[in-house]
Amino acid sequence: MLRVVNLGAEVEGTPILDHVNLYIKEGQTYVLFGPNGNGKTSLLMTLIGNPAFKVTYGRIMFKGQDINDMSTDQRVKMGMGISFQNPPKVSGLKLIDMLLNCAKQSGTDPNKIYEYAQMLNMEKFLNRSINVGFSGGEVKRSEVLQLLTLNPDLVLFDEPDSGVDLDNISVIGSAMGELLDRKKNKEERKKSGLIITHQGHILDYVDADYGLILYKGMIACMGDPYDMLDEISKKGYEGCVEKCLKGFQNSRRM
Repeated sequence: MLRVVNLGAEVEGTPILDHVNLYIKEGQTYVLFGPNGNGKTSLLMTLIGNPAFKVTYGRIMFKGQDINDMSTDQRVKMGMGISFQNPPKVSGLKLIDMLLNCAKQSGTDPNKIYEYAQMLNMEKFLNRSINVGFSGGEVKRSEVLQLLTLNPDLVLFDEPDSGVDLDNISVIGSAMGELLDRKKNKEERKKSGLIITHQGHILDYVDADYGLILYKGMIACMGDPYDMLDEISKKGYEGCVEKCLKGFQNSRRM
């Protein structure tokens, strides 16, 4: 589904990603940990094609095709979607109109919009301007509702559990699990995901296949996401990365 090969990127001439390598198969969900300012959001912005994030070397392969020179809308039409950490308010554009456009692009039955809105407790927001006057949890639910309607094959989530209370996390997590095929048997899963999280609360509702730590602009560690989260809580990111590197070195000696 996604292959990132030796990827480097910069913003306004400042390097932000350094030789990032990532491989996500169809049906797999990865969770991405890392300290603030180490490149997690930058990685997602680079993958989705935000023009402020310039690829300096390496390749992004999506569904076997090099997408380095593709615009964001071209990547979305290919089947990539993103949930932003801080999405904008859009005055004058009703949420239902955005959803109907998403349904048209993806071929989703428009009647499913109301089913998804009910799942996310968003029925009363459909005729309101997007995110205007929404609480933090309502904004996050709106993002997931749009993604459900857009129905992408690869979904990028930038901290879906940040600034959200436990009730909202439960609703959002259940809908994310639906979107990512996590409620299906492994062999039936077709959707892939990459989820940024700090606290890991979303993992109580969306199981992940692998965890990654992005540290100083590089993928520094990969492993079981739940063991990784426990190690981070005990020793911090630096301690977790050191343990991961020691384990790699020991395996090389064996």
